[in-house]
Amino acid sequence: MTIRVNNIRISLDDSIDKVLDIACKMAKVNKKDIWDYKILKESIDARRKNKIDFVYQVEFKCNNESRVVAKANSKDVLLDDTYLDENYCFGEEKLLKRPIIVGTGPAGLFAGLILAKNGYRPIILERGSSVEKRTKDIQNFWNTGELNLDSNVQFGEGGAGTFSDGKLTTRIKDTRITYVLEEFVEAGAPPEIMYSGKPHIGTDILQTVVKNIREKIKSFGGEVKFDSKVTDIIVKDNKIQGVIVNNEYEIDSDVVIFAIGHSARDTYEMLLKRGVEFEQKPFAIGVRIEHLQSMIDENQYGKFAKHPKLKAADYRLTFTSKTYGRPCYSFCMCPGGTVVAAASEENRLVTNGMSEYKRDKDNANSAIVVGVGSPDFASSHPLAGMEFQRYYEELAYRVGGGEYVAPIQLVGDFLKDEVSKKLGKVKPSYTRGYNFANLSDCLPNYVIGALKEALYDFDKKIKGFASYDAILTGIETRTSAPVKIIRMENFESSTIKGLYPSGEGAGYAGGIMSAAVDGIKTAEKIMQKYAPIE
Repeated sequence: MTIRVNNIRISLDDSIDKVLDIACKMAKVNKKDIWDYKILKESIDARRKNKIDFVYQVEFKCNNESRVVAKANSKDVLLDDTYLDENYCFGEEKLLKRPIIVGTGPAGLFAGLILAKNGYRPIILERGSSVEKRTKDIQNFWNTGELNLDSNVQFGEGGAGTFSDGKLTTRIKDTRITYVLEEFVEAGAPPEIMYSGKPHIGTDILQTVVKNIREKIKSFGGEVKFDSKVTDIIVKDNKIQGVIVNNEYEIDSDVVIFAIGHSARDTYEMLLKRGVEFEQKPFAIGVRIEHLQSMIDENQYGKFAKHPKLKAADYRLTFTSKTYGRPCYSFCMCPGGTVVAAASEENRLVTNGMSEYKRDKDNANSAIVVGVGSPDFASSHPLAGMEFQRYYEELAYRVGGGEYVAPIQLVGDFLKDEVSKKLGKVKPSYTRGYNFANLSDCLPNYVIGALKEALYDFDKKIKGFASYDAILTGIETRTSAPVKIIRMENFESSTIKGLYPSGEGAGYAGGIMSAAVDGIKTAEKIMQKYAPIE
């Protein structure tokens, strides 16, 4: 049991050492009586541009915690007894073969880590390459346009998040989040992710982190196989029997976790063909917008924009179009980052945002997307949303002129339905180059209309957001999985026993943290049923 103290404020010029002094004063304890002190959360209150504060939540242990809290008599001083119980209750059923995990994104890695640490010796299969080779494949694609269909921004060690911003924010409340963050730090992530209000690792550091987690899994008896695409599954009497890899060889198993990510379209098709139950799921599509990061900083921090303690500012914007009855919002905002070519299929163009740890590039970028769902799709087929994505990605590829060159439009020209002729202050960062085009040629009319309304609304919240020179790059389609793979309370597929859909690609998560947590929960379900392998 610990004492938690909330709403500790210090100014930009105060030393962080002052946090403990204020916490002691609020809790009415002597600093020398405290041990095991740590910061739980750090955030910035920039609502008053003439006075920006850091706000902290801390935790510490001392004698007679209950008495201390009662004496403090403050809503900001309270007892905290939440913790993650890692003393798992294992099942008794014997596993005949080692469990298989398909995918090394957050769900796959953390399912693998939990199973490996508890004696289940999982085999993890990744269609893409190790992060070392994957990095070279992606750079080659950005330089030459030669796309490796299995080793790219979407596929490979670490999943799609490895070549994004490494954001660790999540809306879920789960004690497993602390465990995930601790594993990231142990694997090389910056220690401040443990308490930052908006934690991120950055793609440059994340590449090392996922490699170290892989090595940890192996140290506990797990096995990781790259360039190993599951091309089919073996099913008998509605039970999984194993998988076929690269159309070449079989691996037998009674337990297979599919943590395949939101872009494994060929795997979706294979699983549906083999009887796995799917349903359509709404998602969002739109564009990437770029501004000068300095403009975003000035809007957020005012005269303190260049203060050395303040990092690149971010934003989160939401709007609902009454005309079109659709939500429109910012997504995957990357301060000081770049817009990257993120295709995973030939002749289909999709973008993503990426930031390194320092977030020190000239531009801020974010997806600005509009919600779509079943009424927009061509049919009731479970994969109709996926085909919807493909259709508009093909349009974007053609509108951009081919070779994965992106169509772009200045915001001012977009609002007037005119093709841009020259750039202004903002220079596009998209990694495969660009061509001026009309983005209405590669997005639905209702998306274009809702985006225009949203831009005017967002400009009221961030002055200059709809400035003429801001850049729109098409298109963004991979905000989340277009399907949900139906699973039961024990996390097994509703139609095939022993097959466990997990993470974002299965429709049960949205981002690195929630996917990692879902992977852990999936592993826990398996451990509750089966005994560790002897």
